[in-house]
Amino acid sequence: MVRPFVYRKYLDFGAISSLTDLHAKIRLSTQKRALESLKEGQNIKLGRGGIREIEFIAQTFQVIRGGRNPFLRERSTLKALQALASENILAKDKAEMLSKIYVFLRNMEHALQYENDQQTQLFAADPEHRTRIAKMLGFTVEDLQKQLELSTEYVAARFDEIFQTKEEVSEEDWPLGWENGAPGALPGLAKVLERNGFKETEELGQLILNLMSLRALKLINAGARQRMITLVKNTVEGKNKPEHLKLISREELLRRYIKFYEVIAGRPTYVSLLLQYPLAAKRLGDVLGSGKWAAEYLNRHPLLLDELWDERLSQIDDYTPVDFSFYIERTRARLADIPEDDQETRMNLIREVHHARLFRLFLADMAGRLTVERLADQLSALADATLEIVMEEVWKTVPGRHIERPKFAIVAYGKLGGKELAYASDLDLVFLFEDDAQDAEKIYMRFARRLINWLTATTGSGVLFDVDMRLRPNGESGMLVSSVDSFEKYQKNEDGTGAWLWEHQALTRARYAAGDRDIGDKFEKIRIEILRRERNAGETKAEVLKMRQRMHDGHPNKTELFDVKHDEGGMVDVEFIVQYLVLQYSSKFPQLVNNFGNIKMLEMVSDAGLIPKDLAFEVSAIYRKYRRIQHEFRLNSPSVPVRVPKEEFAEEAQKVRALWSLVFGPSEGQGA
Repeated sequence: MVRPFVYRKYLDFGAISSLTDLHAKIRLSTQKRALESLKEGQNIKLGRGGIREIEFIAQTFQVIRGGRNPFLRERSTLKALQALASENILAKDKAEMLSKIYVFLRNMEHALQYENDQQTQLFAADPEHRTRIAKMLGFTVEDLQKQLELSTEYVAARFDEIFQTKEEVSEEDWPLGWENGAPGALPGLAKVLERNGFKETEELGQLILNLMSLRALKLINAGARQRMITLVKNTVEGKNKPEHLKLISREELLRRYIKFYEVIAGRPTYVSLLLQYPLAAKRLGDVLGSGKWAAEYLNRHPLLLDELWDERLSQIDDYTPVDFSFYIERTRARLADIPEDDQETRMNLIREVHHARLFRLFLADMAGRLTVERLADQLSALADATLEIVMEEVWKTVPGRHIERPKFAIVAYGKLGGKELAYASDLDLVFLFEDDAQDAEKIYMRFARRLINWLTATTGSGVLFDVDMRLRPNGESGMLVSSVDSFEKYQKNEDGTGAWLWEHQALTRARYAAGDRDIGDKFEKIRIEILRRERNAGETKAEVLKMRQRMHDGHPNKTELFDVKHDEGGMVDVEFIVQYLVLQYSSKFPQLVNNFGNIKMLEMVSDAGLIPKDLAFEVSAIYRKYRRIQHEFRLNSPSVPVRVPKEEFAEEAQKVRALWSLVFGPSEGQGA
């Protein structure tokens, strides 16, 4: 297929500077022509806030994003603005206003050309001329002038938001040779850092010299290298710095900046973005300062810089619907633009759109617009949607596939099953199929292996998820896929070779996530039947306590700190209380089989009269607090146990232990 313009695959913010330079030359030429002809008036096309600036706005977004989003490849300016709004790239109200003004200016241009019978865009100062144009457009002269002034001012303001090209010049006296990484510049560089309020100046100075001596910087052109020099100066001198640093020092923030600049050293387009858009540079500081996880995530995926100047950021909050149907639809459409035999590009695209959406959620979280619970809902729904897309893609590659859509479903357990997913959570999955075709099991085994590979493989765009399949029937020794019948037989355990009680306990947090909906419904029917079994209270309690002890032994805490998740009175205790009550009492209270999350389930078991309402309310608030602390801690220490001073959480832990004693009995210690 022949296309009129080849859009760049990756973002090129350097192109904005080129477009801006071109537009500046047009503006200058317009002013010169007006002076030379001694005409007084306003050029409504080439002047400030005119038709051309609206076109430049639309074209800029098209050039930057059109290579990755085919929906933006419109020739018409009005259609382009509409597409930018529908893709949430340009705020809807701005796109609508720019479209309205564009139509107004175009109509005015037509009136000017009709009145003069020539190719002109000059709205002259002559009163008679203005009266005729105003009458043609249905305005008084005063109203037309006012409308034109308001319109061009609005366009100019939007244009200046995008084309910010003036770089701040450093007034600091930086040492000779630092920009080339010269070792002799270290003492002078340390003094610059000291003047700007930094400690550990020699270490930080050496990091800057190491950055500037990178081979990647020596290979780029002089202009690109100068932009990196300016960026480093701006960073040290505190331009566009984050307003508040909650958890780290300025020194640690600078280390993270330098590490990120090392990542983008050979990619001048990203440096251009950070100089071109002060808001993006400030947001970068906010991200790097928010936690170690975010800094490392951005280092792995620098393409996400695009999200830092995205209009959509302010649109995500607690009231944003948890609906990823549009995400699935748009990803499918973008995949349709890639040849089916180009598997690597297709894998990369899925990773890129997933990372971008996850990062957008993180930015909303960082801005305080999402509670931990709502964030987990969004992250879980994003994972479900991504699993659906990956399933569709992988099935196309399976040799011997015999139907268009696989009779296959993904069941989520653990954090994804309970819709409590965090940014870096593993996915606990089980694969089910129901297909009478010959060799169906063999085909779905092959499908499962490829599916896991697609999810976990590292490509040029990173990894999607880590996957844990140990909760499948028979654990690590079991088949990767199970038929619905064999899964049901295993769970019922009528012959004594099937599921243990702890596997039924895991079902309390299991749900259908992706794939064949009918199979998902059958899984849910099996799950409900198992959970609603009548059980011996003593045996159930003993098995749950045994599993709790095993978890306690697996996470020993020899410090004087309180482990928010694993210690007595922590998160796991709350979860085990809920799971035990669901297992033991769902036969009598069928509403308890619903997988609504621990906080809602505490309310439901209290409504059933199984625990006191006031204690349930208190423990719900404590569990929510634990989750918030865990979430904040993980952002800075992703792989370290969440441990805090015991005295700060003594009251909360005591309340949880009180509920534990009420449910399991005072003699049953969690970690005895």
